[in-house]
Amino acid sequence: MRILLVGFCVLSFHGLSQLNEGQIWIETGVTGKVIKDLDWGVELTNRFGSNGLQTLFPQATLKYKVTKWLRPSIEYRFISSRQQEGYYLNSHRINFNAEFRHSFDRLTLKSRLRYQFGFRSLSNTSAYEPEFDRAFRLKLEGSYDINNFFLTPVISGELFYDPMYGPYGQQINKLRLYGGVDFDLNNSHGIAVGYLYDTKINLPDPRTRHVLNLSYSYQIGGKKSDTGKDKM
Repeated sequence: MRILLVGFCVLSFHGLSQLNEGQIWIETGVTGKVIKDLDWGVELTNRFGSNGLQTLFPQATLKYKVTKWLRPSIEYRFISSRQQEGYYLNSHRINFNAEFRHSFDRLTLKSRLRYQFGFRSLSNTSAYEPEFDRAFRLKLEGSYDINNFFLTPVISGELFYDPMYGPYGQQINKLRLYGGVDFDLNNSHGIAVGYLYDTKINLPDPRTRHVLNLSYSYQIGGKKSDTGKDKM
């Protein structure tokens, strides 16, 4: 793991600027059904940087299939994030999601609108962080199922909007671009590998992360589901 991380940091040009860094995100999860159209999911994500474990968070999800094209969900996430001083700060976050999807033969398009509400102790005085605090997020994703091929290419883009009043609030402050592949295993196991470009915008001292994302999920009692695949 350490050799892989060091190599990826070099590829991300970490040495050229302190505002660029390489990370590896490892996601594992288990999903199942409560009832026919209601899925549950439990996931754990570990994010590693040049100083080791940067962030870890377990997450619990409930997703309901209202129609073929609409799937709302709610998620609870406990977050432990390493600070510059070396200690870990704990926080909580609740996500309210509305996912829309449509398929054209082998092409599947998805969009997701999320409102996230993050909170810590009342004594916390840390600066606003778009990934973990309150934000509206819009994500667009496309995937193509190649005939008789075990890999499905996936691309996506996402914008973060800060709704809070403040010096840098009420504007778009974060952008994510993703490209990767899902492995079509035709069983209960799901594997995905991809690259994520993650950058802050319209903020002082913007930081860009170049992320190698590795994901594994297991669907209990049937073919793999996508309930646990969206942890960003």
